Amino acid sequence: MSNSLENKIHLRAKDSLVSNEEFEIIATKIEGLLKTSPTPSEDKIGNYYQSENYISHTDSTKTFIDKLYQIIKSYSLKRKNKLFKKYNPTAKTLLDIGSGTGDLIFYCNKYFDCYGTEPNKNARELSLKKGNKVVEKIDELPVKKFDIISMWHVLEHVHDLEIQLKKIYEMLNENGIAIIAVPNYKSYDAEHYKEAWAAYDVPRHIWHFNKHSMKTILKENNLFVVKILPLIFDSFYVSMLSEKIKTGNTNFIKALRIGLKSNLNAKSTGEYSSLIYIAKKQ
Repeated sequence: MSNSLENKIHLRAKDSLVSNEEFEIIATKIEGLLKTSPTPSEDKIGNYYQSENYISHTDSTKTFIDKLYQIIKSYSLKRKNKLFKKYNPTAKTLLDIGSGTGDLIFYCNKYFDCYGTEPNKNARELSLKKGNKVVEKIDELPVKKFDIISMWHVLEHVHDLEIQLKKIYEMLNENGIAIIAVPNYKSYDAEHYKEAWAAYDVPRHIWHFNKHSMKTILKENNLFVVKILPLIFDSFYVSMLSEKIKTGNTNFIKALRIGLKSNLNAKSTGEYSSLIYIAKKQ
C-alpha cells in the first residue's frame, strides 16, 4: 500500500551507543514502515557496531544490564525452542539468521540440525568456539533448504528487505515456517520514550515496524502471518536502556513501571514492545 506521507519525518533520534550523530526516522511508501535517514552504506554500517556495549555481539556479564540480558537470553532459549516445535513439530532443520554468539543454535542442536549466519566477525568466532555451524553470509551455507528460519531482532538491521525476505521464501521448505521478531514502535514504551526509545537504535536499526507494515511486507514476499506473539521481557529491558539514554541512569524502578504499564496496555491493544511474527509460504 502506497503512503502519501512518504518521507515525512516521524522523529529525530541520536546514536547514543557510538557516534552521537543525529538521524531522522522517516515514513516510506509502505504505510507504517519507517526508515532511518541517512542510512549508512553496507561498507560503513559496521563502524556503528564497534562498541563493547553492543551486547548481542558479546557474552559480556560486566554490568547489571549485561547480566540481566544474559538471564533473559537463557530463559528465552527454552521458549524459542518450544515455539519451533509447536509451529513445525516435524521440523528437522533450523537456520537462525543473525545468530550472534550462537547460544540459540547451540541449545537447539539437541533437537534440530542447526545452522547460523552472522556477519560480525567477533560474534561469529564466539559461536564457532561453541561448536556451531555458522557462516558469514547466507550464500556460504552448505544446506539450501530449511524447515524453520528464524530472525530474532535482525530484520530491522538489513539494508534490502525485499532481497532478505525473498531469500527466506526460497530457502523455506514447502511446509516450513519463518519466525521473525522485531521491535514495535506502536508500543506504550516507544510512545513514552519517543526519541529516547532504545529500540530505535539508529542507525543500526535501519527499519522500524508496526503490525500493519510487517504483515504487508511479508505478504508482498509470499509469506503469510499465521500468528503474532509478544516478547514480554523486551518492554522491561528496552525501558531500562531508554532510561539510560534519557536520563543517564538506569532508573530500574521507573523502567520496571514503564515496562509493566506497556505490557498491561498491550493486553487490550496487542501493541507489545516487540512482536514475533510466525509466517508460512503461500
